[in-house]
Amino acid sequence: MRKFGCFGVLLILALVGAAFWAAQLWGGPGPGARNSTLMVAQGSTLTTAARELEKQGAIRDADLFLWMARVFGDDTPIQAGEYRVPAKISQSDLLKMLQGGRTLQRFVMIPEGMPSIMVHERLMAAEQLEGEVEVPVEGTVLPDSYAYNRGDTRQAVLDRMQNAMLDYLSKAWAKRKPGIAVANEREALILASIVEKETGKPEERRMVAGVYSNRLKRGMPLQADPTVIYPVTKGKPLGRRILRSELQDKNGYNTYASAGLPIGPIANPGRASIDAVLNPEQTSALYFVADGTGGHIFADTLEQHNANVQKWYALRRARGEM
Repeated sequence: MRKFGCFGVLLILALVGAAFWAAQLWGGPGPGARNSTLMVAQGSTLTTAARELEKQGAIRDADLFLWMARVFGDDTPIQAGEYRVPAKISQSDLLKMLQGGRTLQRFVMIPEGMPSIMVHERLMAAEQLEGEVEVPVEGTVLPDSYAYNRGDTRQAVLDRMQNAMLDYLSKAWAKRKPGIAVANEREALILASIVEKETGKPEERRMVAGVYSNRLKRGMPLQADPTVIYPVTKGKPLGRRILRSELQDKNGYNTYASAGLPIGPIANPGRASIDAVLNPEQTSALYFVADGTGGHIFADTLEQHNANVQKWYALRRARGEM
């Protein structure tokens, strides 16, 4: 009996040790020396994934992983997709990742004010997207970061961008301030694209929108430089000074040559510029000019504006820009 008791104690200790070892192996750092990616095809089993993980070195033994998954995990099926497998990830976390569908997220970022020709370039350059896509109509894309998975189509991502713009513009229009200068959502989008290109300072957007709203209500030309540039470059940087001939060119966009809004947006405006147009600053200002810091100086009268322009020219001459 004494021998059996000693044997029993030893057996219990061995079982406890084995359980502790298995738990450590399951929950402790894995053997993966570097980050890797794992593609799980639709309909794949955990066994298939485990074999691939063993090949990559993320787990030591596929059969052992499958056994421990049955003991410590559950029978929730794994999800298809592309996974980023971090170095040293535990086998426990691996199973949770595969069952939870925490797939690798790729992003295509569209900055505020990006013209559609550059949106197209960014979509075409996005890795692991499939298919071709046309240059979207200007102003139809809502700037944001859009997640996608490997194998998604470019058209599907573009559709989400455009649906996001339609949705945001509709909701913003419903909350517009009474008495604004634009008559419908399209006009709001056009003016917002100009506001977006005119100032790089978020705090100025409503003021710039207020100035342009005042000019529209008075029938004054907007005289916005970005509307002169757009027909020349489709929204890309001009890289030089605007020519006199370009200022005089009546092309539907140039707001020096024609009063009112351009025939269409000149960029894809962000949410803040749309909001600024639909709730502009209450101001008597009709003019503004750069102040040399990325912002602008605003003026109520042409006399004040001309004085501000001369200060801007003096600053540019001092910088060697004129």
